[in-house]
Amino acid sequence: MARSPATRSRAAGGSPPRRPSSLRLWLRRRRTLLRPAALALVGAGALLATGVALMAADPYGKLQAMWDGAAEIAASGGLQVREVTLEGLRNTPPELVREALGVRRGDPILAFDPHFAREQLEQIAWVERAHVERLLPGTIHVRLEERQPFAIWQENRSFKVVDRAGTDLRAQNIGAFGPLPLIVGKGAFPAAGPLVDALRGAPEVRERVQALVRVSERRWNLQLRSGADVLLPENQEAAAIARLAELQRVQNLMDRPLAAIDLRLPDKLVLRMTPGSAPAAEPAAKPGQRSGRG
Repeated sequence: MARSPATRSRAAGGSPPRRPSSLRLWLRRRRTLLRPAALALVGAGALLATGVALMAADPYGKLQAMWDGAAEIAASGGLQVREVTLEGLRNTPPELVREALGVRRGDPILAFDPHFAREQLEQIAWVERAHVERLLPGTIHVRLEERQPFAIWQENRSFKVVDRAGTDLRAQNIGAFGPLPLIVGKGAFPAAGPLVDALRGAPEVRERVQALVRVSERRWNLQLRSGADVLLPENQEAAAIARLAELQRVQNLMDRPLAAIDLRLPDKLVLRMTPGSAPAAEPAAKPGQRSGRG
């Protein structure tokens, strides 16, 4: 009887053949797919090495030239700056925006750097934050968040429009901001904010105030349109303004011919008349409050 190969192998003293493992069978079936993947990895490695070599030889020049060339090719295919749209522009001079963007109609849009443009825009005094988008095929959209004008600050005979923190906004026409409060003196900011807020809550006082004057960088005087000065206590401005508003409503105190109204003491009101004016009846003092002239 003929014997099978396996029987002959055992008879010859050899071990029986083993079946290939599942991993080997899986690899064998996908050998045709692994070869292209390996070639792709080799190609990617070569490109990476080339890029590193270019960066080492010339960090910006060659790659920038390649990118500029690609941008020019794209521009010839229609990817050009056709429109620049602006949102939120109120007080920022338009010529400063154009200079910061540095782009003109017809320029390759892929050569425009939105991040650099944003940094340049935020160097403008009026601009607190800028958002710049490149919208293909041909639009650049700019949205500005401007600082809010808060007051006109007079210091050393110079006037400037400032925000609440005292940042000089470099306004070109200060006269256009005439309705803003006038704040005078060294070190006026940021201490001016609470005082302006207190005046906004007392319209009968605010409409008679011409300037807020910082004294010795410690306290405030209110300079009235009548020429009188109101001396406010240090760190108690809101309470003093509320007291002054009540005196105005009841006795028209700020409409009298006065040179000064001293509110620095909470239990005493001191009035100083203008030279040559007839003595006026003093406001009635509240219970427990003395009144006098100085």
